Amino acid sequence: MPALNRPVLKRLAKVALVGGVALSVASCAAQRAMLPFGLGGKEENTAIATEGQRISVLEFEQQLAPSAALSGRDFFLPGPQAATAWPVPGGTIENSVEHVIAAPEFAVAWKRDIGAGSSKTSQVMAPIVADGGKVFVLDGDSTVTAVDSGSGEILWKHNVKPDERERGGGILGFGIGRGGGQVSGGFGGGVAVGGGKVFVASGYRTMSALDAATGAVLWTVRTDVPLHGAPTVAGARVFVVDIDNQIIAFDTATGQQSWSYRGIAEPARIMRASSPAVSGDTVIAPFSSGEVVALRASNGQAVWNQVLSRSSRTSALSEIRDIAGRPVISRGFVYAVSHSGMMQAMDIRSGQPKWSLPVAGVNAPLPAGDVVYVVSKSGELTLVNRDTGGVYWTKDLNVGRVRQEGGLFGFFDRTVRPEWSGPILASNRLVLVNSDGEAVAFDPKTGLQTASINLGGPAYVAPAAYNGALYVLTDRGELVSIR
Repeated sequence: MPALNRPVLKRLAKVALVGGVALSVASCAAQRAMLPFGLGGKEENTAIATEGQRISVLEFEQQLAPSAALSGRDFFLPGPQAATAWPVPGGTIENSVEHVIAAPEFAVAWKRDIGAGSSKTSQVMAPIVADGGKVFVLDGDSTVTAVDSGSGEILWKHNVKPDERERGGGILGFGIGRGGGQVSGGFGGGVAVGGGKVFVASGYRTMSALDAATGAVLWTVRTDVPLHGAPTVAGARVFVVDIDNQIIAFDTATGQQSWSYRGIAEPARIMRASSPAVSGDTVIAPFSSGEVVALRASNGQAVWNQVLSRSSRTSALSEIRDIAGRPVISRGFVYAVSHSGMMQAMDIRSGQPKWSLPVAGVNAPLPAGDVVYVVSKSGELTLVNRDTGGVYWTKDLNVGRVRQEGGLFGFFDRTVRPEWSGPILASNRLVLVNSDGEAVAFDPKTGLQTASINLGGPAYVAPAAYNGALYVLTDRGELVSIR
């Protein structure tokens, strides 16, 4: 056997030493376990790795917890008021409607097919608006439909999609080209109504105004990139956010651009889109970067900026900071929720946060009376004290609705949880819709389910209220009236 050189001997000695220490530790552990009368030490102090105490990583994340100070305390909710118009996606330009008279019987009155549903190249994502006895909806093929709010009769239709040769690009990141080539589809945008006009933002890079009575085109302007969110019309301006995180103000009479403001660029975003909120001369713009920016409505000058961003150790999706739910202006404060896990109440004049909570969501919060309702992306309905941010309770909406799908012979199943949209407080019911095709009513005080309606198709757009009814647009392109 050849002689070993000195470096090799050193390495062998180290290996032997490590092995010896490991063996000694293992032997000592085994011997302590065999000693009588507990001399080997307590069992819980000698646990080995495979049988040791496991600590969930989730415990290191900040969690919502009910406040002991609010336990058993009642709170004020205002009585329902008639909704005689729903001209913008949030019901009012502040995106704030506390409690409406709508659907007291909570039963389906009628259903109407209004056009194309969602597909691989198009999505039904525009909120419903209503005024002047008509309900206006945008289908998955960029067709605006005016429907009689009482009977469901279709009054007119208009497709805002440009001719094939005029299309310049779709939405980056959703499999649709952006640039100078032909495109197979485009989605995004939405509708708003005001001054006898229907304003239509389009994923095909157009902003249009239609006559609300006939659907005739009054003006159309091209934009540099697709318009992702639904517009908000306030006074002589209509505001909309594009996919490059730019808010643009258009003149309602001519379509001429009044001003624009660009936020931080952010390539990752949620498919559903938000709309600005307006109060007086202040516009609150939500961006996919997690920014909430207050601007002067008259000239677009920035007043303040807050970023709602919170990283998570357990979810890479927390890096998507999009504020997909509409920001709400109520009683001098702005309420907003980001996908990355932060809900915040901010002073509308200074942007100074009043309180914040670890909530990740894609729906607009609902301030009503003394409280704020919010639904998380995981399907938890939480009731928050408006003044302090303290939590009254949290209810899991998906109890009994979680299921396994997509497996092969019972293997490789995936867990499916319904996605929820809303809520709206209507005739003393808290109403939400979900991807299982349900409209579900909950007790606004306790969060307990009280009623449910089959919509006939998945719903990803929150209900709108108008003239005593709730209206829901399903993913199949069907408008449902709940009376």
